[in-house]
Amino acid sequence: MAKQLVSDELWQIVEPLLPAESEKLKGGRPRVSNRAALAGILFVLRTGIPWELLPQEMNCGSRMTCWRRLRDWQEAGVWDRLHRVLLEKLAEAEQLDWSRASLDAGIVPAPGGGEATGPNPTDRRKSGSKRHLVVERQGIPLAIRHTAANVNETTMLETMVDAIPAIRKKSGRPRKRPKKLHADKGYDSQHNRQVLRKRGITPRIARRRIESSERLGRHRWVVERTLAWLNRFRRLKVRYERRADIHQAFLSLGCAQRCQSCISSPSPTQRN
Repeated sequence: MAKQLVSDELWQIVEPLLPAESEKLKGGRPRVSNRAALAGILFVLRTGIPWELLPQEMNCGSRMTCWRRLRDWQEAGVWDRLHRVLLEKLAEAEQLDWSRASLDAGIVPAPGGGEATGPNPTDRRKSGSKRHLVVERQGIPLAIRHTAANVNETTMLETMVDAIPAIRKKSGRPRKRPKKLHADKGYDSQHNRQVLRKRGITPRIARRRIESSERLGRHRWVVERTLAWLNRFRRLKVRYERRADIHQAFLSLGCAQRCQSCISSPSPTQRN
């Protein structure tokens, strides 16, 4: 089961990123392998099942074993590094298109509340969490963060642009800035345009009461599609984690999984 969920190709990428294991005192049960624990984490991400229902036949250890590895590896920055390494592999294969990027956000319910959750203004103020995503021209995720559902999107533009990691290419300096950034009217402000121009990015943000979002939608639809793709991971369709770091770990891992699926695809626009 572990090899089915964690392919040899993926494990070769993940294993060097993991922190060194601390020495274990003699006695007690043997430590569950990192590969088996990763299989359990991916199983929860894909199926959305509660930790306590992890099938014992998977041999991935207890629910707390997998949860602790997810927590510890998030604290060590493993998931963000994995995402960046996969982006670099896409760049080496010339599958990243920096000519345009798109930014958008989507709200998911968070019935249990917790850190970085708040009243959803579009759902009778029920508890929710908002995920902010920036993608390159074809929809490959470059960076993802989350906030409470009632956080104004316009306040997150600078954070999201700066969250894009520097991606190494075959030659030249690493790149982290797209030529243009597309966003809807929710990001319309003079400050946001200045933020983008200061970083050498051409702003393409719809203006309230002036421009129609539909005209820019021919470029922005890719970010909406990627948000929908992420919801195919059932653990992301509804936020169950009360801790913000655990939810961010799943989001980063979900983006890494999307990048992995893009590496062998010749045409990003046809991925499903």
